[in-house]
Amino acid sequence: MSNNSNPNYFRLGIFVLAGIGVLLAVILIFGSGQFFKKSFYIETYIKQSVTGLDAGAAVRFRGVKVGQVTMIGLTGDIYEKDVPFEERRQYVIVRMQIYGEQVDMDHLNIFVKNNLRARVKSMGITGVNYVEFDFVGEANRTEELPYSWKPEYPVIPSLPNQADEIISGIQKLIGALNHMDIDGTQKKLDSLLGNLNVLMAGDGKSNNGMIESVKQLNLIMARIAKVTDKDELGILMRELVGTMVTLRQTVSSIQGDTSVTIENLKQVSENLNEFSRIASQSPSSLIWGEPPAKITPPLNGTGASGAQK
Repeated sequence: MSNNSNPNYFRLGIFVLAGIGVLLAVILIFGSGQFFKKSFYIETYIKQSVTGLDAGAAVRFRGVKVGQVTMIGLTGDIYEKDVPFEERRQYVIVRMQIYGEQVDMDHLNIFVKNNLRARVKSMGITGVNYVEFDFVGEANRTEELPYSWKPEYPVIPSLPNQADEIISGIQKLIGALNHMDIDGTQKKLDSLLGNLNVLMAGDGKSNNGMIESVKQLNLIMARIAKVTDKDELGILMRELVGTMVTLRQTVSSIQGDTSVTIENLKQVSENLNEFSRIASQSPSSLIWGEPPAKITPPLNGTGASGAQK
């Protein structure tokens, strides 16, 4: 009996060994050899919903896969068991396995100071999420989540999900619109449009409006352009030159007449001086003496007066 059952056990053993071999091959093929790679663990805390992120999701650095999510839970169940429920922070804790050599804590702290952050991102329309690590310039705008416990693994600060930020912004906008005084804003807008209409078209009284002012300005510019026309400007310059020549001739003539007048006045002054001298020395000669010499004024203002007897 035992001799008949031995072949069956042998076949069963061969089948079991073959199944184990196939299972190991599948693990090695689909695991891409990650089972034998060195790795270390890190964690991050998130305050928003992580719907769509499950254990086994990819962990990427600038799009390159560097690990996978191993566990998703709440900090209240892991680190805050001794804290009253109402005082728990209840962050979402995401633990990740990162492939590669263990990173020194000093280096990891330097990366965090250089704004290395974790953020949950979506693969697209599939709704499958993953964790993305990157150095973010605006990381300082978001405060790190505070905690009072000692983490089991190194902690990388997180940033809010971009989709959550967009939805939160839309909700704030809708809330602001709900509290906005639409009627009052409409009245102010109508008043502003009325004032603009008066400014442009005028009020029909003292204010002619900007349109009329522009028309008048166009007329003034047309007149200026007409005055500065080349032909009329040439005529104006010729008239101005003629006027200057006439003025110069008039001034020269006045200067000549003035010289003659001054010369005559000088001659009269000399004769008066001579008459005064004679009258003071010999008054009788004014009556009994010979008549004075005849004064002949110069004709051209350059000659001296002559006496005729």
